[in-house]
Amino acid sequence: MDPVWQQILTKYFLQSGLGFAMIGAAAVFSLGGIGSAKGIRISASQAGGVLSENPELFGKLLVLVALPGTQGFYSLITAILIGMWSGLLGGKVVLHPMQGIAIMAIGIATGMVEWLSAIYQGETSAAAINLVAKKPDSSGRAILLPALVETYALLGLLSAIVLLLYVTNGSLVIG
Repeated sequence: MDPVWQQILTKYFLQSGLGFAMIGAAAVFSLGGIGSAKGIRISASQAGGVLSENPELFGKLLVLVALPGTQGFYSLITAILIGMWSGLLGGKVVLHPMQGIAIMAIGIATGMVEWLSAIYQGETSAAAINLVAKKPDSSGRAILLPALVETYALLGLLSAIVLLLYVTNGSLVIG
């Protein structure tokens, strides 16, 4: 094995859990972003069809199209918290390899929740867009449908925060 790779493996995975935390941060951000992009594509495709016939509904459909994008923000918040509480964003790190593995698992699990809920929210938003296309006065009620899916994206974020606080004792960055 190349001595540089051996040093990286030893420093970031065997002597500390920082490498695992980096994987967790990258996983949550990537999965949440991919899910949000796909969810917005689903809802925007539906809105594009409706707007081609009814352009005056743009204001009512914009929120429904944008809703699946919130999971990308929740994933970004989780990645930043992983960075803060594991020392990825600077400071002296005291992170045991098992803590790093736990942080990686939290990142992957949270990323999967955000990824899937964004896609499902995009599908639900598309259905709500159809409702608004047929009954424009129901846009206030239509937003409740994808908002129900949003609840689980928020629960994913809150679970990640609680679990990260537990695993890192709230602050492991010293100095």
